[in-house]
Amino acid sequence: APYTENVLENPRSPRVRAVAKLTKRAARQETGLYLLEGPQAAREALVWRPDTLVELYATPSAWEKHQDIRDAASDADVDVEFASEAVIEAMADTVTPQGIIAVARQVPTSVRDIFADDPKLIVICEEVRDPGNLGTIIRAADAVGADAVILTGRTVDPFNPKVVRATTGSLFHLPVAVGIELADAAGRARSAGLRIVAADVGGEDFVDHRATLSEPTAWVFGNEARGLDDEALALVDLSLRLPIYGRAESLNLATAASVCLYESAFAQRAGNDSE
Repeated sequence: APYTENVLENPRSPRVRAVAKLTKRAARQETGLYLLEGPQAAREALVWRPDTLVELYATPSAWEKHQDIRDAASDADVDVEFASEAVIEAMADTVTPQGIIAVARQVPTSVRDIFADDPKLIVICEEVRDPGNLGTIIRAADAVGADAVILTGRTVDPFNPKVVRATTGSLFHLPVAVGIELADAAGRARSAGLRIVAADVGGEDFVDHRATLSEPTAWVFGNEARGLDDEALALVDLSLRLPIYGRAESLNLATAASVCLYESAFAQRAGNDSE
């Protein structure tokens, strides 16, 4: 194999430990770095945000297997460092990192920049705690062409490895802001001409308000178990609940968010077509 010289072999070396520590929030906060695991995350980062990549590690066999990643790394002028399977496993949060790991700088977008761009559809997550849900919501926001995602201070860290994996690359495709208070985000959204709509089980029937979704909208999604508290609901213009036509007790947060966002995207696109 052409890639056998200088392979990082020792899973207990300080360097490998430093990368592995990024699975913990304290280390991410201290260093401003985070972990990208697996070929897909590495590829998306190389293509969309190569400026943020700090290190790229691969086993020789994974490197040989993924020509698209080799090409993207060479286009982005990012060097790879070869590592043994044991080293890659020691660095990773997942059980199967598929031979490729990268370390990147966290570069959240400022909220000011998000609203300076005249957004039509944004997502605000208030106290979303489950990493899989947050990642799926970011992925759905990307899929519907939303302009940005804003995470309030009580929402799970988007650079948590489980969130990064669940976004399947969408974390690199649209602006994500972190650590803002809901009142501030809502105030800025309103000043920018967006209607603030909460998804809430105590809200009005979605079907009665579909027409209003053709206008610029900021969706607010709350905690999986408790939803939005009264203080949060006082900040929104409209609360809507998705009707349940069958016997399901409720919808998972990320599923409900996906439906709400697609309804908005359909309504906005229909509105644009008719102008």
